[in-house]
Amino acid sequence: MTWDGDSYQARFDERAASGADVHGEADLVAALRPLSVLDVGCGTGRVARELAERGVHVVGVDADASMIATARRLGPALEWQVADMCGLALDRVFDVVLMAGNVPLFTAPGTEAALVAACAGHVALGGSLVCGFQLGGAYDLAAYDEHCRLADLELSRRWSTWDRQPFPGTGGYAVSVHRRTVRGG
Repeated sequence: MTWDGDSYQARFDERAASGADVHGEADLVAALRPLSVLDVGCGTGRVARELAERGVHVVGVDADASMIATARRLGPALEWQVADMCGLALDRVFDVVLMAGNVPLFTAPGTEAALVAACAGHVALGGSLVCGFQLGGAYDLAAYDEHCRLADLELSRRWSTWDRQPFPGTGGYAVSVHRRTVRGG
């Protein structure tokens, strides 16, 4: 799928201008008190920029060059990378690895386990993988939880929204926090 980063960002700019809170993901991640975050599938960097404003060191990665071009324009001081998220290998770990905005649903079918493994490989001991996605599609929570388990991550919390409404909710969405309690091999 090809995106237009500027058009995508304009949708969030319009929502913010109308008074909508567009920082639910950043609020949840900030509550975990990370010093560093890897924003996988960062898009135009909306969440990464907000976390950086809050003093968090953030690296943003997306497979779409247009999204990263917009992110670089809007956040030139941050580190942005165009990369295949299923094969991501940055040779460093982060307190939180974030997949906001249905990232697993935008990867090629059958690559979800590789995506989770690649993300998990960047989670520091004691850190978390935070992921939110729409339910009811081909990739479900049972498969996601199993992929996390295989990557040595344990389910810590789950909500139905980024503003931490109880799970299950009525909207068919899940936000999961899986923690690294052992260092995988």
